[in-house]
Amino acid sequence: MSRWLAFHGKPIYLDELIYQSEHSLIHQTLEERKAVNYVNGDGFGLAWYSKQDIPGRYHEISPAWADDNLRSLTHHICSHRFMAHVRFSTGAEVSRANCHPFIYDQWMFLHNGQIGGFDKVRFTLERLLTEELYNKRVGTTDSEIIFLLMIKNGLQIDPIAAINQTIYEIEQAMLEKEVTLPLHASICISDGGSFWVIRYSTDNVAPTIYIKQQPDSVTLASEPLEQSNNWLLMPKQQVLHIDHTNSLTFYDLIVD
Repeated sequence: MSRWLAFHGKPIYLDELIYQSEHSLIHQTLEERKAVNYVNGDGFGLAWYSKQDIPGRYHEISPAWADDNLRSLTHHICSHRFMAHVRFSTGAEVSRANCHPFIYDQWMFLHNGQIGGFDKVRFTLERLLTEELYNKRVGTTDSEIIFLLMIKNGLQIDPIAAINQTIYEIEQAMLEKEVTLPLHASICISDGGSFWVIRYSTDNVAPTIYIKQQPDSVTLASEPLEQSNNWLLMPKQQVLHIDHTNSLTFYDLIVD
């Protein structure tokens, strides 16, 4: 499975979490501890907020561990809020357009998991998009479809409602096409001021998300970045909102 992390707090250099931690994101590209041991070598991406309105982004199709530019950039970029993702493709081609995080205006989105039977429901889900959002699509992943559906459903106005509606629409499409494979979703979204984090599945086997809350920061990751009791496993079937003060609020996902 893909691996990801997200951070908000007192600004740090990105390599502190991506390279320097005992079980850093780079380490997880080759050795997962909380899932079947995949090699996450189908590209990577990182995105960060700074003083600009739109977040910065770096994507590449090579394995993260083999990219010297990534090592240099993360050593020099300091940010108070960022995301990073190493990809294990579940079918979509390896390309920069398919590397997370995805960006729309000031919003960032990344995902680990998959829509079961995506080839059967893709056309149905694409038709739910507005023409404007359909034309914004640059890749071929189910992840980008999820993001664009959330925007269509009002992510910028009411994120919790948009998340619930999107999961409902995906499940309805799967039901109509008689898809039996599960929907798995480990998702992180940000508008630059808050995080919305989703851990959900239709078979009760949701991908892991761990939370490390400290007085001046919150770190989220598919797996703990070091051996520590400070990492808490996020409950399944919930949405977590983390505001700019690092306060955590949990919501049940209601998709019926």
